[in-house]
Amino acid sequence: MSDWPPKPQHEATPRPHEPGKEWQILEKAVLASVEEQRRSRRWSIFFKGLGFAYLLIVLIAMTKSCSIAADQSKASLGGSHLAVVNIIGTIDSSSSQSAVNSEDTSKALKRAFEASGSKAVALNINSPGGSPVQSDEIWQEIRHLKKQHPNKKVYAVIGDMGASGAYYIASAADEIIVNPSSLVGSIGVIMPNYGLSGLAQKLGVEDRTLTSGDNKDILSMTKPINPAQQAHVQAVLDNVHSHFITAVKQGRGKRLKSNDPSIFSGLFWTGEQAVALGIADRSGSMTSLMRELKIEQKVDYTIQRSPFESILGRVGTSIGEGMSSALAEQLQTKQEVKMQ
Repeated sequence: MSDWPPKPQHEATPRPHEPGKEWQILEKAVLASVEEQRRSRRWSIFFKGLGFAYLLIVLIAMTKSCSIAADQSKASLGGSHLAVVNIIGTIDSSSSQSAVNSEDTSKALKRAFEASGSKAVALNINSPGGSPVQSDEIWQEIRHLKKQHPNKKVYAVIGDMGASGAYYIASAADEIIVNPSSLVGSIGVIMPNYGLSGLAQKLGVEDRTLTSGDNKDILSMTKPINPAQQAHVQAVLDNVHSHFITAVKQGRGKRLKSNDPSIFSGLFWTGEQAVALGIADRSGSMTSLMRELKIEQKVDYTIQRSPFESILGRVGTSIGEGMSSALAEQLQTKQEVKMQ
């Protein structure tokens, strides 16, 4: 049986399609379009972050300028004022909002003393203490500024607590004012340490610490205490304690009413007891002090660390990383194009 319709005798056999140059060009165009969209998205994120950072900067600047202007206007309109510097929170070298450091406090004290309208300087204290180094630097700065401005008295007004390093600072004042129920004193030095060698043995924990220097592992918590090392650490603490005692005696002078060594033993007292011992002068508050000095207003010279500043720092870091990443990717794309 013959096939119908007849097939051409010389019909060409179809070949599978092979991609030509036009497909390569189309592929490159599509990839370039995708890369351009990615680059556009990255730059969009970068500029949005930059705009957010700009708004934060404007907001912080406006907040600071308004607070400074308000304080300055209060001082100028009312004339004389009580210059206040806060010593609130733990004393250490950090610049966090909840800490007191010597750098910011010294700047605040300098501005408070140099302000033409400030008639006296008041330390608003509510602190359990902290770093002896930071405390001593603030103490030294107060003593220095008092010599430069002999007509301006310094008052330390202790609220709930003025202990350890906070009392170290307070001792530089001309007068220490307390509430009868304030906690005052704690003139001592402490270095916490714990011995975990027995617990480590029970748990099968082996201390494999390597040192270069016989005393590099001093006060190791997983080894029995070394008597020679313990004596050395005690001598260090005693030396720091002697600095504390000397500062208190220099600051308080003859106002110390008792020679009882327990005053410098790390004990603390109520404000009423502190007055009886001579480590404080009298009861009162910031309000009563202003009334006694016949000053109707106060100006806070404390350097405030806004939470926006730390946020801004993180935003700035992320913007820098985004910029460097975008530039690096752009350079890489250019190199790939050249290689093709």
